[in-house]
Amino acid sequence: MTKKIPMRKCVGCMEMKEKKDLVRIVKSPEDEIFLDTTGRANGRGAYICNNAGCLKKAIKNKGLERSFKSQIPADVLQNIEKELS
Repeated sequence: MTKKIPMRKCVGCMEMKEKKDLVRIVKSPEDEIFLDTTGRANGRGAYICNNAGCLKKAIKNKGLERSFKSQIPADVLQNIEKELS
């Protein structure tokens, strides 16, 4: 029997991809937003392709803001962009 591969949708390009191919961005219970490299951080997660292009799309189409149901400060987005590149 083959093992089921977890799939997630990128909030930038809106494509379904394997979870391991995506990067997780987390909004913690303390309202901190950061890149989750372990994939296990506590909080609400949104997935994005591992490239700056998809992050730009997610910012433009407000995919991350929709996922976290809140505004995201520009400096937080810049930090995430730096970590991705």
